[in-house]
Amino acid sequence: MSVLVVLVGCGNMGHAMLSGWLTSGKLKPHEVFVVEPNATLRTRAAELGALTGADPAEMPKETAPTLVIFAVKPQVMRDVVPAYRHFAGMGATYLSIAAGTRIAVFEEILGAGAAIVRCMPNTPAAIGKGMMVTFANPNVTNEASAFVADLLSVSGEVARINDESLMDAVTAVSGSGPAYIFHFIECLTAAGEAAGLPADTAKLLAMQTVYGAACLSKESSETPTRLREQVTSPNGTTAAALSVLMGDDRLKTLLTQAVDAARRRGAELG
Repeated sequence: MSVLVVLVGCGNMGHAMLSGWLTSGKLKPHEVFVVEPNATLRTRAAELGALTGADPAEMPKETAPTLVIFAVKPQVMRDVVPAYRHFAGMGATYLSIAAGTRIAVFEEILGAGAAIVRCMPNTPAAIGKGMMVTFANPNVTNEASAFVADLLSVSGEVARINDESLMDAVTAVSGSGPAYIFHFIECLTAAGEAAGLPADTAKLLAMQTVYGAACLSKESSETPTRLREQVTSPNGTTAAALSVLMGDDRLKTLLTQAVDAARRRGAELG
């Protein structure tokens, strides 16, 4: 029984991924070793059947994983990663789901020859509805890329970019994007209340409308533009509302400015 994956850190995102792998059958419990210093989180991982330890020294000496996944906060990355450097010489690929930590940081710690994949997930990944975008350095094989994509798929959709500088734009659209949608729900709820609806009804209508529209857009063969047009009768209620949102490209301009602000801030944080 060999360990295929070492999962370093098992907070909410790490636990969600672990649960997805084991539930889907993509990995067997004995194929995952979780390194998590927090006893409560470690116990939670162990309850799923995974092998666990408080630090990397507790891994079996013969451990030679195919993939090492860093699911820890960016600020502790430089302290955590060095303990796993020796796996690079065994052919392991490294995957980071830490926002903002660039490939160069890992190459500095693990060596220029290390195979490294950087992933930008978003919070809906915790319920299997996320958007994961990856960038791999040239050392990552096609086989390793496919393995990473397969594991990430339990958390939602997976896309790949070939230019790491685009990761700031990815973060601005899908990484930060859930917050934009949550705020839209807040605003639509408030608008419903202002129109006279009870607060709980306004919240339900706003949330279900966003959810339903997103599901319809994903499942339909029609474009979002065509779906919008199908709802919009000439001189009707929807047209009246859209004249406010779309007049002078108000909403498009606002979102473009918001995404650009997030992208520029991501570049500044480096």
